[in-house]
Amino acid sequence: MVLAAISRSGDRSKAYVAMMPLIETVVRVVLLALAIYFMFLAWRIDVTAWLASAGIIGLALSFAAKDTLSNLFAGVSMAADAPYQKGDFIILETGERGMVTHIGLRSTRLLTRDDIEITVPNGVIGNGKIVNEAGGPSAKHRIRIAIGVAYGSDIDQVIATLDDIAKTQEGVCAAPEPRVRFRAFGDSSLNFELLCWIGQPIERGRILHEINCTIYKRFIAEDIQIPFPQRDIHVHTMPSGTS
Repeated sequence: MVLAAISRSGDRSKAYVAMMPLIETVVRVVLLALAIYFMFLAWRIDVTAWLASAGIIGLALSFAAKDTLSNLFAGVSMAADAPYQKGDFIILETGERGMVTHIGLRSTRLLTRDDIEITVPNGVIGNGKIVNEAGGPSAKHRIRIAIGVAYGSDIDQVIATLDDIAKTQEGVCAAPEPRVRFRAFGDSSLNFELLCWIGQPIERGRILHEINCTIYKRFIAEDIQIPFPQRDIHVHTMPSGTS
């Protein structure tokens, strides 16, 4: 009853819902084992040999199921720490990105943007670096768009154009405000970066597509050139008679 009350409290720092079945089972087994032990003591039955046998059997089982136990303990640890929850977008250390659809004691399932489900053992997640895009104080997600313009461009015009595109783009948050930064002098371009916030990580692909399309059309309309790498080749003709 106490565990059920804690799970209904909604406080992830106290207990995670997925841990409740395991904790209840462990508590029941421990109580049953203690009851049997004290019953044997009351009947004056020597349980030393039984305890030794149980220890040997437990050791053998732990070696046989070490991977399963590793995933189980990692799942318990993750449930207690709650680094992510169902519905969050996470990026695994191997590069896969998806929404968490299920958190179990043995594994975690992700649904990628291609509607492919990935099942990852908790032992792998527990020992790797996980990026939670929905973590932090807010569900908002910042996107970065790098854009280069030709040398000789009016940088004030470029900054104003990018800023206007971000502020009028549907899906971009008004707070925090979008920002435009002049990052570097490139080999063939002046490198800018547009930074803006969106409401949910799941919207990143669509909004990036729409902003890129708008930038390209506006730059053409306002005669802002987007350069591409160029190479000059000089051919020297050798004088006749030269070996």
